[in-house]
Parts: sequence; C-alpha cells; structure tokens
Amino acid sequence: MRAAIITVTPFQQNCSLVWCSKTLRGALVDPGGDLDLIKASVAKAGVTLEKILLTHGHADHCGQAGMLAKELSLPIEGPQEADRFWIARLEDDGPRFGIETRVFEPDRWLEDGDTVSFGEVELEVIHCPGHTPGHVVFFHRPTNFAFVGDVLFAGSIGRTDFPMGNHQDLLDAITGKLWPLGDEVTFVPGHGPTSTFGRERQSNPFVSDAAIRAGH
Repeated sequence: MRAAIITVTPFQQNCSLVWCSKTLRGALVDPGGDLDLIKASVAKAGVTLEKILLTHGHADHCGQAGMLAKELSLPIEGPQEADRFWIARLEDDGPRFGIETRVFEPDRWLEDGDTVSFGEVELEVIHCPGHTPGHVVFFHRPTNFAFVGDVLFAGSIGRTDFPMGNHQDLLDAITGKLWPLGDEVTFVPGHGPTSTFGRERQSNPFVSDAAIRAGH
C-alpha cells in the first residue's frame, strides 16, 4: 500500500490518496474540498480510483465528497451511521466555514469490524466515537498504518465540544481500540503532521500513559 497526503480546505485538512502498489487502484480518504487539487494529485500518481472512504461527517472532511462521487461515479463508504445528522446539515455548516458543500447518502455505512478494500489492499474499520458519534478509523495491519481522522493528532486529540461529542468516549476509543494495535503504528491525522501511537503514548498531554494514569 502507498499513501500520499493532499492538504485541502481552509482548515488544512489531510485528505489521503491511498492505493495498491501492485494494481495502482486506490481510494480517497476524506476528500473534503479543493477537488481540482485532489484530481490533479490522483492523475499525477497514475491511480485509478475505486471509492471514497470517510472517517466522519464534518464539512472539512466530507463536504465535497458527494460532488466528487457523482462526477467520477464512485461509491462512498463510511462513516458509521451515527454521523448521519452531520452529513444532513452539511449545506448549513459548509458556508459558515467558507466551503461549498453538498448533502449526500453514503453507499455503505460502516461498522466496527468491517473491512474496506481497493486493489489488493484491505483496511480494517474501527469505530472510534467521541469527536463525532460515528467516527471511524481505517487501519492497514500489514504495514502498521492508520488513517485516524480527527480522533488523534500529534500532541493532541479531537475536540469533543460539538453536538454528540463525548470526551470520555474519545479517551476510551484511543486507549482501548488504538493503543492495542501497537506502538509502531504510524498514523495520518485529520490535520497536522503524522506521528506514531508509541510517540503519543509517551508525550501526548491528553492520552499519554502518564496522563491516563493521572486521570484515574
């Protein structure tokens, strides 16, 4: 599996182009906006897109996913259905953030334990609520690589002050579902630089082992 990050929207959101190096068939994770930039990146990489994958329903991550899916005749998979209300309000939220957005219906809502695939690559789906109730993470076990959306960042965690956000759910998802995948896992967050689970367990002020111990 190969991956390239395309930074989009005024929020500097990390859209990921991921593909199977053997077949050059791939997917886009969270193509929230700047579609011309995204399409140019796909063309440059020589990748044939099979689908769009979404971590959650916020405008910077999925506001233009429906538009791209329609233009390129691609199915949309994700997030988990508890984020339906976020997608339903995209056309209200988008203009507020300076993003042109369209409401859409995913072709497939995802559940914890599902898999998604493109080419010969398979990603595991991990439901990690807290930032939004239907947030999912995509994990490629063979290369220890994860796309975590706004669950976890280098040095921080996702906000939980949005509707249906829950701080404890987020902490539980990170420590209970992500940490067991292993310290060596590299992750692409929804914003900012990549990091590893091991680095965050050592130094993240919210979810390091020391911070969690202090919280209990």
